[in-house]
Parts: sequence; structure tokens; C-alpha cells
Amino acid sequence: MMAAAVAPQKRWREAPPSARADHLYPVDIKGGKPEALEEEAHSYYTKILEEPSSAVEFLSIPGRGKVKLEAPLMHFLPLYKEDSKHKLLVLIDPQDKNTVLAIYLHSSWWLIEDVMKTADHSREGLKQVQTFEERIVLFVLNVIIFGMLERSLTHDVLFVPHSEKECAKIFWRSGDAAAFYTVKVKGSLCDGYSSQCYMLPVLDTMFVRKKFRRGGVGMKILHDFCQTFAAEVALGLSCPVSAVMYQVCQRFLETHPEEQSRLWEVEAPGDWSQRVSIWLKIQMEQKLQKKSDVSCYMKRLQNDEPGQSDEGRMNQKVAHSPNKALPYEAEEFKDDPEETRKRHYHSSRTHSSHVKALEEDMM
Repeated sequence: MMAAAVAPQKRWREAPPSARADHLYPVDIKGGKPEALEEEAHSYYTKILEEPSSAVEFLSIPGRGKVKLEAPLMHFLPLYKEDSKHKLLVLIDPQDKNTVLAIYLHSSWWLIEDVMKTADHSREGLKQVQTFEERIVLFVLNVIIFGMLERSLTHDVLFVPHSEKECAKIFWRSGDAAAFYTVKVKGSLCDGYSSQCYMLPVLDTMFVRKKFRRGGVGMKILHDFCQTFAAEVALGLSCPVSAVMYQVCQRFLETHPEEQSRLWEVEAPGDWSQRVSIWLKIQMEQKLQKKSDVSCYMKRLQNDEPGQSDEGRMNQKVAHSPNKALPYEAEEFKDDPEETRKRHYHSSRTHSSHVKALEEDMM
């Protein structure tokens, strides 16, 4: 039985009940041909354009009420990179033009959250993307959820759809698509503009949805990547790798020391001159951090006056400026120490990465 897609509703009819666990979602529907789905979408869109205004339909959005189904809010998005042939009809949020509310599939509008679900209990953990319906899930994870809904404004990744033949896996957890990662296979072309081919398997893009973080998904993805290409001497992560992704790598390599010599940060096509050992870079960063900490400590000792306690120095400053508040009083003594620490931590974080591994809670 097919899940209760949120069908368009005439006037103000009540929304249908939510789908039960034994119902099918778009990814579960077998045998759907891309051409047939796109033809259905074009026919529906044409009908919306031609219908008189008296036949207005609405889509129920949980927690939002009803959204009017009208042509200006509908757009066709390309499903694949460098391919304008296959497109999806999406409904844009009238309050935020950068947000997609639903996708038109199998003659019905499906909310984004429902497109991300499955009723197939065998879909658990990391599964290879094989069917056209799974390609749609990958597209939604990459372009809509990551690119439009959960992407940090300071993130510098260019969000484009993957290619039709992209080697990808989706991580399923309890009926939801929670994450994905894609790989540039050894021997595959680097791009469509040259004859250069990847010289090693490269983990190219990776993303974990916010509500599924802090569950070790990033570690599972790295382990799966290494196990999938167990026969390879070297494996790559697409450059640049973010500081957060390096944290995931550090934890993974400390847990799996046998992989320390295999992981490299690489630029395409991955020649030895284009590789940096991830484990070596982690070790060097740790040594530099320790050296910096020692240097700062020594400077503090040199600046301190011998034989005088912190309390004495503080009292001395107060004596010199009896009517002036200490500059650090508001920052250190009035604020909660834990909050001060958190502010310092967050202000020092960096954001970059072609590998879309977000937040330390992926580990």
C-alpha cells in the first residue's frame, strides 16, 4: 500500500492522516521510469497553468497550515549535474524562496521529510544508491536538505547535484535517510574537460543531517570507505578537508591504527605530489599546539613580577585606579565561566571543506 502522500486539497478540506509504518514512500515504489515521472509532472504543471482561479488547491504543511498550489511557487530543478534532461517539480515556500516544501512524484505532492523515509526494514545502515528513486533521495539530501535547509551561511562549498552515475551510499537509520557519502572511483574521469583520471579512490562529498549527529555516523562512513576499498594501498579525501573532518579522522585513525598510512588529503587526480598524509598532518598540528601552549605559558611567567601573588597584583591595579572597573570584571567574574568558555570555543572554529562533514557531533 502506498503511503499517504500529502495530496492537494480543494479549498479548506482537512489534511489526511499521517502515513503508517506499513505504507510505502516514494523510495519504496518499484519500477518507476524517470521519463514517465517527468511526463506526469509536466502534465500536472500545465494543468495548473491552464486551470481557472476558481479551482484553487492547497497543500497542508504540518505546523504551517495550508499553502496555495500555484504556478509561481513551482519550479523544475535538474536532478543530475551537467544534465538538463531529468528534472523534478518542486514547491517553493512562499515565505522563503530558498526553501523547498515538497516534490511532485507519482501524481502526488510529497513533503521533503516523507521523501526521506522508507518502509523497507532492510534499508538500514549504509546502502549503495542503485535505483532512480534512491537517486532522488540523494538529490534531496545533497541539494535541498544540506544546500538549502542545514547549510551554514559561512560554508564555502558549491552545491551542485551529483552526476547520474555517481558512486554513492546513503546511511539509513530507523526508516530515515540520515546521511550520504560519494566516492570518485579510481580510474574515473576527474571532470568532463580533460582526460585526467583519479589515481586512487577518493571520498568526495559527505553529509550527516543535524538530527542524526552525535551518533558516530561519520566514523561509520570512514570505516565503510576503508573496508570497501580494502585492497587499495592509498585512499583519498577530497581537498580541502575541514578542521572538523580532521577531528573525525583523528578519532577514526586512533581507533583503527592500521588505516593511518592509507588516508591522504588529495587534489585531483591524486598524484603523489598532490597528497598529504592525514595522520602525519594530525601529528604535526598536535605538536604545534603543544609548542604554542608552552610558549604562551613561558611568556606569562616572564611578564609576572617575582614574589607577588595574583591577588597582590590585582589589589595593586585597583589601588592605581580606584574609580575604574577592571576591564576583565564583566567578562570573567560576572559571566558564568562555562558560558565564557563556550564563547571562546565557538569563536575560534573554522569552516571549510569540500567533504561535507559538518560539526564535531558527527563523530
